[in-house]
Amino acid sequence: MKEGVQDRRAGAVRRYDVFHTDCPAREVVDHVTSRWGVWVLIALRNSDLRFFELRESVRGISEKMLAQTLRALVEDGLVWRKVEPTTPPQVTYGLTEFGRDLGVPLTDLLERITRRLPPPPVVP
Repeated sequence: MKEGVQDRRAGAVRRYDVFHTDCPAREVVDHVTSRWGVWVLIALRNSDLRFFELRESVRGISEKMLAQTLRALVEDGLVWRKVEPTTPPQVTYGLTEFGRDLGVPLTDLLERITRRLPPPPVVP
């Protein structure tokens, strides 16, 4: 695998070499598992949201980081973006089929983690 991206054997199922730095799949994995990517995908798992609804859902993210994260996820085909021609424009985001497919194991991971943690303290 000198070229690094795919297995070139005749008849072999072509697979990406995610450990190679030039692998396109690696870039998608980096976006999904980035500090904010996973939270944006989980926030969109139940409904489509507008930009500011997403910012409120993913607490702690700046507008700049949300815009960058959404741009990457849209380019990767995980999130769709719809702009309504209003003043100001209303921009809505949702998961593509690919994004919904990835959202299932991410949600499962989150549920597994929270099941293992001690119960949260009761707030009076």
